[in-house]
Amino acid sequence: MATVRTTPNTLTDDLIQSYRNQGFVKVPGVISREEAEEYRRAAIELQKSMQSLHQGPIFTQLVNAWTESETMRRLTLHPNVGGIAERLAGIPLRLWHDHLLIKQPHNEAATEYHQDFPYWPHGNSRHTLSAWIALVDVPVERGCMTFIPGTQKRNDLRPQDLSDHDDLMELWPELVYSPRVTLPLRAGDCTFHNGLCAHMANSNDTDEPRVAHIIIYMDADTTYTGAKHVVTDPLGLAAGQRLGDSSMFPAVSSMHS
Repeated sequence: MATVRTTPNTLTDDLIQSYRNQGFVKVPGVISREEAEEYRRAAIELQKSMQSLHQGPIFTQLVNAWTESETMRRLTLHPNVGGIAERLAGIPLRLWHDHLLIKQPHNEAATEYHQDFPYWPHGNSRHTLSAWIALVDVPVERGCMTFIPGTQKRNDLRPQDLSDHDDLMELWPELVYSPRVTLPLRAGDCTFHNGLCAHMANSNDTDEPRVAHIIIYMDADTTYTGAKHVVTDPLGLAAGQRLGDSSMFPAVSSMHS
């Protein structure tokens, strides 16, 4: 049945252990294909009204779509996705932000290898992870994700350049010969990856947009470092303040109520 999905209750211990060992895991059917199609339509519509944070061919990036669209809000605050994320992380989580990442047809640009966490102004963080939900079928040719297992164990690197194929490899030369795992997804499937797990997505070589919705979760007790970031800049937070003091970062536990 298309409506069958993985839930926090049906998530297996094997999947949880695989995530913790490797830094990523593929979880089939976190939402149904019908839901994915509804959210895909909303995402395409949002391109008309939201400005892309990222300029250039790699992707169109619509940050905090949940604040602009009631439909996308339902996905970003989806208790099924948040509940799975909490089971994988093993600690209480909050929403950090969402973003729609749309690779336009024949964009001719990969998202090169990088870790997510170095970009974020997070203090006292025990764990971050992203749910990367495919809103269309994403074969390799449409720009699915590739991960380097075990890279979530390193947290001392500066932010890496998404457009530079060699940037992360120059910082961490051992990765050149590390195994990589590429995970095509069907609409409604999801990969969860640790904020430190190195990953990339190849170019979209097909005639259809690659539409993915990413929900990023953080340790519920994360504090703000004071560094600049598009999400926190408008909020007037003081360095050291708990991000949870702002309603922009709801607790996953509140999504069940």
